[in-house]
Amino acid sequence: MAASGGRACVRSLRGGVLWRSSPCHYESTATRHFLGTLQKLPLQAGVRNFHTAPVRSLFLLRPVPILLATGGGYAGYRQYEKYRERKLEKLGLEIPPKLASHWEVSLYKSVPTRLLSRACGRLNQVELPYWLRRPVYSLYIWTFGVNMTEAAVEDLHHYRNLSEFFRRKLKPQARPVCGLHCVTSPSDGRILTFGQVKNSEVEQVKGVTYSLESFLGPRANTEDLPFPPASSSDSFRNQLVTREGNELYHCVIYLAPGDYHCFHSPTDWTISHRRHFPGSLMSVNPGMARWIKELFCHNERVVLTGDWKHGFFSLTAVGATNVGSIRIHFDRDLHTNSPRYSKGSYNDLSFVTHANKEGIPMRKGEPLGEFNLGSTIVLIFEAPKDFNFRLKAGQKIRFGEALGSL
Repeated sequence: MAASGGRACVRSLRGGVLWRSSPCHYESTATRHFLGTLQKLPLQAGVRNFHTAPVRSLFLLRPVPILLATGGGYAGYRQYEKYRERKLEKLGLEIPPKLASHWEVSLYKSVPTRLLSRACGRLNQVELPYWLRRPVYSLYIWTFGVNMTEAAVEDLHHYRNLSEFFRRKLKPQARPVCGLHCVTSPSDGRILTFGQVKNSEVEQVKGVTYSLESFLGPRANTEDLPFPPASSSDSFRNQLVTREGNELYHCVIYLAPGDYHCFHSPTDWTISHRRHFPGSLMSVNPGMARWIKELFCHNERVVLTGDWKHGFFSLTAVGATNVGSIRIHFDRDLHTNSPRYSKGSYNDLSFVTHANKEGIPMRKGEPLGEFNLGSTIVLIFEAPKDFNFRLKAGQKIRFGEALGSL
């Protein structure tokens, strides 16, 4: 009976009829599903399943449009904020700076700007074909407004790569150094801010400050100092001021990509110490300086300290995106944006030795160093109370022009 039922059941499957009262009803249903699944499988081995591949690709591509949409929306929002600020500035209204939150700064710092800057630096050193040099450099000149009539060599074919073009020398008469004022501009650029240092805080741009001690780091070894240190109980500002009646001053100069990229000694002084801070390489343009508090403390920088006729004097070269290379002419041991240095540390070098107990003397206007692209110079120095800056915030300035005098 079971056998005949089984045979009848098989015949019914072939004939397309299903016995509902048959004992093999459930077996027949399972068999039919199994055979249907086999019919859907590819006949040849190794044939891809075309039904699942698009789904898998869609799953892999899904984060990309999400990131693009999110990043594009955020960038659009930031541009709208800048547009609104410019409109309000034209109306003469003072706009309080809107600082980045902690997560925004952390997100920006997570971008591998150091690696990208190293890659950009190597690309800039690739020798360009002779026929390609003029169109490439002409595009750069047109984009950033470079004045090639001031260059010592105006022929664009002379520069083998972008790095040589960035570090081009000027004609001797292009930048006369002012001899009437005690402090001159060390570079071409734009004045971001200047004035007295108050409460051990330095103004980054108007309304945004950073810690003087975080920027310069703790005092160097007292053996390297040309003057006795103040007591540890004093504020950091008071530790830098060595003479009674003096004040501490600062000046920030932003170098745009089209500016002359070398920097020079701003006064007659003696350099006794160098401190290198490996750090991030975030953009230092004025918009970023208004947005990120203590931007200069986050970025890689080289701090040169010493003294001049009125006491303490320092010049700091701050790195930026694609500007990981900072060169000091007399310091061959300096290697910036190097993977061997970790963020959050610093390394010191003293120029005061048993053979040279004073340091390295520099004359006003003497070549001091260079960037591979635009960046920022920060001067922090001690001077008498009657020192006056001859500047306006936002003005353009050229190397050798007066910053201030007594």
